[in-house]
Amino acid sequence: MIGALKALIRRKKTEIITTRSALEELIARLSGEPVVAVDLEADSMHHYQEKVCLIQISTPPESVIIDPLAFSDISLLASVMADRDVRKIFHGADYDIRSLYRDFGISVNNLFDTMVACQFLGEKELGLAAVLFKRFGVELDKKFQKADWSRRPLTCEMIEYAVKDTSLLIALYEQLKKELAVKGRLAWVEEESKLLAGVRATSREQEPLFVRFKGAAGMNQRSLAVLEELLRFRDNIARAKDLPPFKILGSETIRKIAEVMPRRHSDLEGISGVSPNLIERFGNDILEAIARGASFPPDRLPSYPSSRRFVKQRRKGDVLKRLKLWRETKAAELGIDAGILVNNNILEGVAEAALSGRRVGGKVISLKHWQDELFGKDLRKLANDLYDGA
Repeated sequence: MIGALKALIRRKKTEIITTRSALEELIARLSGEPVVAVDLEADSMHHYQEKVCLIQISTPPESVIIDPLAFSDISLLASVMADRDVRKIFHGADYDIRSLYRDFGISVNNLFDTMVACQFLGEKELGLAAVLFKRFGVELDKKFQKADWSRRPLTCEMIEYAVKDTSLLIALYEQLKKELAVKGRLAWVEEESKLLAGVRATSREQEPLFVRFKGAAGMNQRSLAVLEELLRFRDNIARAKDLPPFKILGSETIRKIAEVMPRRHSDLEGISGVSPNLIERFGNDILEAIARGASFPPDRLPSYPSSRRFVKQRRKGDVLKRLKLWRETKAAELGIDAGILVNNNILEGVAEAALSGRRVGGKVISLKHWQDELFGKDLRKLANDLYDGA
């Protein structure tokens, strides 16, 4: 079987859809298929505003590539993606679902995520390359994971890589579906996939840039003010040059500058990631950004948004520790990752309820249907035992 699957990839030249008539013909063919595999390639590593550059689609008879950069409108594809009678197979669908809706307004119904399936089967390596190699002996060349997919023409190697991403997804889906059914976990993946189909990119235009910056939560207010000015400077340059911000100034370098707050060009020289060329090009701008942040009056200094996560005071920490021990034991019994079984936010909500005088009745906070059926009763009992002992 594996040999036949590999032959499917090499069988014929891949059709690249660049005209409306070809897209119409493809949609007609896809509408008659019960299952299609889908993947996207984008250019987030190479441009300021990322965009979908390829849409790969495979069915048992064929694999094709839609080039959205050749179209002013690919809304024809929306009908197939929304069709509840056509199952769509993705691997790691979260980013793709958000991107399809962001760029084209396309929603996906009847989704099945093979990465989620692998998680619920207890697989340790979840990347598509690792999964395809383990199950089919097919290798994906990782050098194309960071390729600039907006460049044209595409090389033969890039096309082959893109097609491999979907050529075996249907076969993978069939394998995983059988294994999940044997374990009684198929409904779990179906529920998770349905929820994934509804994710959307969120607008963060009104919030400070430092909110999305790793490490900002531990900075003092003055450093946050400087960090915000540095991030705005970097963002403006990146936008003007159509480059990802990290290619202007690395995040670790920005963090260090915000903490040290150099005042002269010579002070910048000892900071890792700050080259002589960078100082020559942007040194004055960086120092001006630092000066703006450093001059903020105390009453205007920004604060990192207070975390909604559980505050681990001693009693609360003890309760949460018991809940996590229960989770680890349950996850070990099932052979899956504890964080996949139930995330920390749910456990923190249960712990807060147990310590705030609220008995946990009905469904435990935010449990999905499969979780409630699997361990809802046990978690409610544990939460109420903790409440009684608090």
